[in-house]
Amino acid sequence: MNQLAISDVKAYVNENIETFHRNKIKTLQTINLQAVLKKKNPYLFKAKNITLAASLIEEILEAFLYSSEEKLFGDFLEDLAVFIAGKTFNGRKSSASGIDLEMEKARIRYLVSIKSGPNWGNSAQHKKQESDFQIAVKVLRQSKHTEQIQAVLGICYGKVKTSYLRGYMKIAGQNFWFFISDNPNLFTDIIEPLGHKAKEHNDQFSKQKTRLINSFTREFLNLYCASGNIDWVKLVQFNSGNLDLK
Repeated sequence: MNQLAISDVKAYVNENIETFHRNKIKTLQTINLQAVLKKKNPYLFKAKNITLAASLIEEILEAFLYSSEEKLFGDFLEDLAVFIAGKTFNGRKSSASGIDLEMEKARIRYLVSIKSGPNWGNSAQHKKQESDFQIAVKVLRQSKHTEQIQAVLGICYGKVKTSYLRGYMKIAGQNFWFFISDNPNLFTDIIEPLGHKAKEHNDQFSKQKTRLINSFTREFLNLYCASGNIDWVKLVQFNSGNLDLK
C-alpha cells in the first residue's frame, strides 16, 4: 500500500469539483420546457393544489434538476474514489461492464462497483449488477490471474452495515472510504475541499436558474394558461395522451 497524502486528495477535489459545477450549468443550458413537463407527474402537482404557473414551473424544475444533480455528483464521487484507490492500492478504472474500479489489497483482487448512496436502483438493476459481478469474476479467473477475487459494491455515503450478499460484499459510508485508503478519517477529510468556491458557483447557478424559471413560466402561460388558470386537462394530455389501444 502507498500512503495517501490528504493534500493530493484536496488538490484533486478542488480541481475537479469545478467540472461538477460546470456540468450543472450546462444542464440548465440544454433543457427545454417540453422535456421537463414530459418527465414529471402532473397528477401530483394538481393534488398539491398548485395554482400559480411560476410555482408549478419552479417545483417541476427543482425536481428535474435534483435528479440530474444526483447523477452528476455520483459521477464525481466515483471518479474521486478511483483516484484515491489509484494512489493507495494502484487501483484503476475498470473496462468490465458494471465494474468501476479494480484494485489489489492484501493479495486479493477487488472488483468494485461504486454507487453514490444506499438507495440506488430497482430490483432489475440490482440483478443486473449481480450478473455483472458474476461475469467479471468468471472472466478474470479464466485469465492468467489466479489470486483470490472479491466483488464489492461500494457505496459512498450511508450508515449501512458491511454485509456479504449473493457473491459480493457491500461496503458503505466510512467503511467504503477506509476500504480504498486505509484512512478511517477520509470520509470526513473530503468534506472541506468539496466546498471549494461553492458559494461562487452556486450564486452563478442560481442566477441562471432564475432566468430559466422566468423564461419557462412565460412559455407555460402561453401554452397552458389561456384562460388565466392552469389548464390541467391540456397539460395532462400533453404529458400522457397516447391512446393507441383498439
